[in-house]
Amino acid sequence: MANIFKTSIGKKLIMSISGLFLIIFLCVHAGVNLLYLFGDEWFQKGCDFMSLGIVTAIVPVLALGFVVHIVWAFVLYYQNYKARGKERYAVATKTKTEDWASRNMIVLGLLVLIGLTLHLTDFWAHMQYKELIGHEAEKGPELMTATFGNVWVYILYIVWFIVLWFHLTHGFWSALHTIGFSNDKWIKRLKVIGILFATLLVAIFIAVATKGYMVANGCIGAC
Repeated sequence: MANIFKTSIGKKLIMSISGLFLIIFLCVHAGVNLLYLFGDEWFQKGCDFMSLGIVTAIVPVLALGFVVHIVWAFVLYYQNYKARGKERYAVATKTKTEDWASRNMIVLGLLVLIGLTLHLTDFWAHMQYKELIGHEAEKGPELMTATFGNVWVYILYIVWFIVLWFHLTHGFWSALHTIGFSNDKWIKRLKVIGILFATLLVAIFIAVATKGYMVANGCIGAC
């Protein structure tokens, strides 16, 4: 059984399954962040929910899948570089956007990782980490305005969200393609669903960051 993960298909399965962990991880955070658009009180309730024991236990598992995804991506990239091969999710027909994304997944993944590090520094370190070491977590709404109130930080996050969009539009359908949705009919459907999913997810993140920027700079009032 373990030998399957040494094959080309097995290596892709690890990338696909760990990539699905990333998608779930992002969905959880998008759902909580969405509450910010409905007001500070709603968002703080979402932050408090993330502090519950069961959620605190689940999130690290999803995050571990994300770490595996990142590490394995670089392992495959190094192996492919040495072999001068192309370890990709190959399909017959690709649009220019899909082809560009698939050829640059390692670069996109690296940029996603850099953005995640920035995000953990800005939010996780001031909330979940503080609770882990016995201190009181900072309030979510206050962190939103403190972080996105800086125009350069706001721009960096917007760039990161766009990079995330490209990564997800390819990664979503290719992950499901690898685990079995492989016929021509499903490929077309998954590509459309992947674009819609990535667009909705990134739109939520951009809307939340934009509200934080506008509140911090007095363009609109806090709810």
